[in-house]
Amino acid sequence: MKAKVTTFANKSAGDIDLDETVFGLPSRKDILARVVNWQLAKRRAGTHKTKGISEIRGTTAKPFNQKGTGRARQGSRRAAQMRGGATIFGPVVRSHAHSLTKKFRKLGLRTALSTKQLSGNLVIVDEAKLKAAKTSDLVKSLGKQNWGTVLVIDGAEVDSNFATAATNIPNFDVLPEQGANVYDILRRDTLVLTKAAVEMLEARLK
Repeated sequence: MKAKVTTFANKSAGDIDLDETVFGLPSRKDILARVVNWQLAKRRAGTHKTKGISEIRGTTAKPFNQKGTGRARQGSRRAAQMRGGATIFGPVVRSHAHSLTKKFRKLGLRTALSTKQLSGNLVIVDEAKLKAAKTSDLVKSLGKQNWGTVLVIDGAEVDSNFATAATNIPNFDVLPEQGANVYDILRRDTLVLTKAAVEMLEARLK
């Protein structure tokens, strides 16, 4: 399929052929949801922890006599129903990560790219470079666009001046091609790919 190529100054820079096996798939929310859940689960720290009864500091003696007090019998001050006692079946330190096949992860990335293409929120630019690392220059170029929040994916390496200028712009992310992922693509309104990124993504995902 044909797509227009522009510059950051919103000028035409020709056309490019997009591979339909990468950019022409139907939008599938179920696939996208599974990959996003896998990504977010993998990055969870899993360091939540509560103390069990064996970890609570305190005596092992009965708090009062078994009979004769008129109260319910108790066996330990560390029990869950006592003030300062243990938490029963509380969270423990663990990994939340679960497996997802490489084939399915590639399908998820292709589906995310195709979803942006279908919604008209995919923009192809010739390059993402600046002569100087000035945020004002980049903001001036973006003022000619109507992109909203943006994710820019470049080739193997991101231009250092462009990356530096972009750090001060809110909701404007820049990634190399190797860092392209479903979650970051979906969380921004507009996906901007350079021609180098398109070539490398097609080679990686075909």
